[in-house]
Amino acid sequence: MGDSSAQYIHTVQHLIEECIIFDMSKEECMEALSKHANIKPVITSTVWKELEKENKGFFDAYTKRREERESEMETRQRIHKMQLESSTQDTNK
Repeated sequence: MGDSSAQYIHTVQHLIEECIIFDMSKEECMEALSKHANIKPVITSTVWKELEKENKGFFDAYTKRREERESEMETRQRIHKMQLESSTQDTNK
């Protein structure tokens, strides 16, 4: 059982690394692996947490970069919405 368990964890780790390449959050990764690889979210979460412990600096930077991107996207969406509203008001005059 030990070898197969270690191989399974290694597989989950590899799939998590693939999710990171696609800039997924932990939650998005858990959902994707559940849906596409039939891996229970609790397994993905546990392996992810262990990877975070082993690679704290990487995950801190990764999380910060993702948060900054999300903030930028929210700002762009707000600006776009304001521009649309302004354009609509100009058309109605």
